[in-house]
Amino acid sequence: MILETKRLILRPPRKSDWKDVKEGAGDIKVSRMTALIPHPYKKKDALLFIKDVNKSWRKKEKTSYVFFIELKKEKKVVGVTELLKINKQNKKAQTGSWINRKYWRKGYIIEAKIPVLDFAFNKLKLRKIETGARVENKASNEMQKKLGFKLEGKRRKALICKATGKIHDEYIYGLLKEEWRKNRGKVIKSVANKIKQWP
Repeated sequence: MILETKRLILRPPRKSDWKDVKEGAGDIKVSRMTALIPHPYKKKDALLFIKDVNKSWRKKEKTSYVFFIELKKEKKVVGVTELLKINKQNKKAQTGSWINRKYWRKGYIIEAKIPVLDFAFNKLKLRKIETGARVENKASNEMQKKLGFKLEGKRRKALICKATGKIHDEYIYGLLKEEWRKNRGKVIKSVANKIKQWP
């Protein structure tokens, strides 16, 4: 399955993506803002990640959708965005993402989230998406708010960063289907402004 925006293609991974994944996830400034990316990040880590993701794509009953974010202009994978822990009974899931540091602050993650959230709410018929953001990660917290996620609480010492071994507090956010429908137009407008700045 492929989702597409003006600048991006969201797709399952290819084995040949490993160099792009290693470049992005191998940057300590990226991995230290995630829970599960180790550092140093080697070729074998990227290949194993791609293998695991492709295995999840082949499952008939999917509990996750992990999209590789390909920049159309450069034909390069610049990050990952995902729907995880899909719970059909409660009609909710979790989302997360990371992006190569060279492509920060250009609106790519928000642009990628629009079709992913549309897919979650319209195709999968979910009613709520949850996500977390490290307390000190200002960019991630700002992004959640721009997408319309509401702050629901703070989990103290919630996670240990695999890249650094440090323990972090985490803010928890939630987005309801009706909130996304209300806020979607504003999000699209903000992305359009970014595209003018960074075509």
